[in-house]
Amino acid sequence: MENPYHCCATCIHIRGTKSEKKTTYFCSRLGYETNTTYQFSCWEPKEEVLELMRKRGIKS
Repeated sequence: MENPYHCCATCIHIRGTKSEKKTTYFCSRLGYETNTTYQFSCWEPKEEVLELMRKRGIKS
């Protein structure tokens, strides 16, 4: 089963910065700008995402 939660938006390392024109997302682990829909093998989900995954039987 593919994990529908695995993306940068749910990772503990992503930080969003708003400017007047757009919002940019930066990964503190990778060290560069990323997109919320990207997927990397270094993904570490936020605690609330882990709880949701456990509740839905995706992770034990």
